[in-house]
Amino acid sequence: MAINCHSVISSRSDAIAATSVIAVIPARLASTRLAEKAIADIGGLPMVVRVARQASHARIPERVIVATDHDRIARIVKDHGGEALMTSADHQSGTDRIAEVARAIEAGIYLNVQGDLPFIAPADLDALSRPMLEDSSIAMATLATPIISADEFRNPNVVKVVLAGSNNALYFSRAPIPHPRDTSGVPSNAWRHIGVYAYRRDFLLKFASLPLGRLEQIERLEQLRALENGCTIRVVASVAPSLEIDTAADLAEARELVDRGAA
Repeated sequence: MAINCHSVISSRSDAIAATSVIAVIPARLASTRLAEKAIADIGGLPMVVRVARQASHARIPERVIVATDHDRIARIVKDHGGEALMTSADHQSGTDRIAEVARAIEAGIYLNVQGDLPFIAPADLDALSRPMLEDSSIAMATLATPIISADEFRNPNVVKVVLAGSNNALYFSRAPIPHPRDTSGVPSNAWRHIGVYAYRRDFLLKFASLPLGRLEQIERLEQLRALENGCTIRVVASVAPSLEIDTAADLAEARELVDRGAA
């Protein structure tokens, strides 16, 4: 299936619809590296609830929805005053889950806010939304922040992104890229990808229907599917990068931050 990577607003009614932004948090109960990560307790609150509350403080998104495959998560979110939508348990990725939401709830732009970012800055969601609202040719965008630590640069759990001069992504990888041939340090243009995306609705629905890409399967990075299909991903600098919970050590760090009042 061919995919149109550019969304053009052609009428006033389309323009109005395209200005609506919904933040969606995909959350499944099963997780590979950290059991039941979505509902892990951090300072007395389940992680997915913390993410939803952070997203609700952003100024641009009009609505925050947790899209889940399990009624346990849905019940927890609703008990804490949030909005949850049950989605299929068969989805292979968060993007697929958000596409199901897009088929049910229409908006111009959908933010994919990963459920393992309990301290995501509301300002980051606004920063990611703005270029989509200002430039109708951008079909997909994401966040990144400079890498400073050599350990972070070499860590395969930290996804790196290489940018073109236009701030569009050239490639994403778990490997340390760009590779510094003549030094052992961190190159000045090394960026860490933050797993938050913005999609236009038409692009999202087509993107989710594409078969998995070859590079996507090798790296286990779904954003590579867009690049393999010739699409552009705009990369926006994070305003206030935050901790991503991938491992038990990350979870312990998050709990310590809350206990110290640092988050």
